[in-house]
Amino acid sequence: MPDILTKSPKPKIRLQINDGYRFVDGVVREHNLNTVCEEARCPNIYECWNRGTATIMILGDVCTRACGFCSVKTGKPVWNDSLEPVRTAMAVKRMRLRHVVITSVDRDDLKDDYGSSIWVETIKQIHIHVPGCTVEVLTPDFKGYRPALEKIFNAEPEIFSHNMECVERISRQVRSQANWQRSLDVLRQSVEFELRTKTGMMVGLGETFDELVATMREIRTVGVSIFTIGQYLQPTKEHLPVQRYVSEDEFDTYKQLGLDMGFNVVESGPLVRSSYHADEQTRQASE
Repeated sequence: MPDILTKSPKPKIRLQINDGYRFVDGVVREHNLNTVCEEARCPNIYECWNRGTATIMILGDVCTRACGFCSVKTGKPVWNDSLEPVRTAMAVKRMRLRHVVITSVDRDDLKDDYGSSIWVETIKQIHIHVPGCTVEVLTPDFKGYRPALEKIFNAEPEIFSHNMECVERISRQVRSQANWQRSLDVLRQSVEFELRTKTGMMVGLGETFDELVATMREIRTVGVSIFTIGQYLQPTKEHLPVQRYVSEDEFDTYKQLGLDMGFNVVESGPLVRSSYHADEQTRQASE
């Protein structure tokens, strides 16, 4: 494929609310929880909540980092809620989920373990109270702190996910407080711990086709088995601008290339996000 900026229309978002959406919204409010669906302005919130699925965000709604693509609030967190893991498990039980995705803000202020203890307790409570539900964790990098990562690994989530987000060349611009190689190493450690491992990326931030394909190969080389890729959408005028909108055909190409590389599951499309159809991906990866 030629390395040019293709011009494709901005993807359309369906705005539709049904009883499924209202039910999920009610459970989230009742249990005083945050969701990345809302905080990150996910374009799929209506589809996912209508289907009765949501991605729960723990450790508060204020992040210590300020990534150029993300609309989650940035500042000094004041979250202090030891009962959040139990409330999360009760919400999962109430929604009768068979698969749940848990994510969190970055908590670089929690110097002891960067919040990993709350992660562990959340996984534990869901496994106890909803034993039929598989748990997918979409974690921060915990500054690469091995003891924090090992806590998560030992809690045995059914899927461990950490997003690379973009190609290495533009990583400093997209995630100024992260480290691209550190993120790759987090994925490598998860694979070495024999966990089913997943990552996601965005396109339209200035990467080239060849860079993206090379990055996919590098990710596959460390053993990641589930890969998602979607269009970056600028959440506000203060965030990074979209460099281009990628065509459906190009997304189809990425899907086929990923499968040819050996990924078990590739979710590729304009509105794809890390947790999009996560329940179906888990089923496919287990087949």
